[in-house]
Amino acid sequence: MWTGSESHPYAVKPSSTIIAEAIGASSHIQAADLEFACKAGTEAIVMCIALVGSGMGDFALALGVDTAQGKPGDALEYTAAAGGAAFVIGPVEMAVAEIISSYSFVTDTPDFWRRAYQHYPEHGQRFTGEPAYFKHVSIAAQTMMDESGTTAKDYTYAVFHQPNVKFPRRLAKKLGFTDEQIKTGLLSPIIGNTYAGASPVGLTAILDEAVPGDRILMVSYGSLLSGSSIIEVA
Repeated sequence: MWTGSESHPYAVKPSSTIIAEAIGASSHIQAADLEFACKAGTEAIVMCIALVGSGMGDFALALGVDTAQGKPGDALEYTAAAGGAAFVIGPVEMAVAEIISSYSFVTDTPDFWRRAYQHYPEHGQRFTGEPAYFKHVSIAAQTMMDESGTTAKDYTYAVFHQPNVKFPRRLAKKLGFTDEQIKTGLLSPIIGNTYAGASPVGLTAILDEAVPGDRILMVSYGSLLSGSSIIEVA
C-alpha cells in the first residue's frame, strides 16, 4: 500500500498504516508514503505496477489523496479542494483495465514549493503555466503517443492534471483532443483541485462509463515532473 499526498496529517507517522488498519489489511503488507506534489498518486501507481510486474506482490493499492493547501487570499485558494482515489493493481487476467505503458518527464523548474515549517505552499504565479505545466505535460503526453504510435484520435478519453479548468482544456486543444474526449474526466469545475488526487479522480469518472476496448490517456503533473500512462479497458 502506497499513499501519495502532499497533505499527510503527520510529518513523522505514515498515512498508509492508518489506511491499512481502517480497511483491515494491516498485517503482512508493505506500506509507505509518497510526496511529490500533485504527481504523488500516479507515482504510487507506477510503483505498484513494478511491484506486481516483478512478482514481488500479487496485489498493490495505490492512493492519490489530498486536502489542498492554499494561503488565504492566494490564487491557490480559489480552487482548493479535498479528495482522492485508490486503485488496486493486480494480474492482467483479473483486470478491469490494463495499463499498457507509462512514461515520465522531469526537470528541476521550481514553480511550486513549500519549505519546512511553512504552513502554505508558494508558487511562481503565471510561471506555473509556462514553462512549467504546459511544457511538461505536453512533452509527457506527446512522447507517450509518439512511442506508442498513436495520436489523439486513437483515444476515447483523456484526463490531464487539472489544477483549474483552463489549463487542461488549453492543453487538450494543443495536443489535438476534443472537448468530448476530456469532459468526463474534467472534474475541477465541479470539485476543485484535489492536488495528488486530481488526475486519478478524473480517471475514476472515466472508468465509470468506459466500455471494453476504450483507450485512455492520463497525464499527471507535479512540480516539476509529468507522467503519462496509456490505459485500455479490458
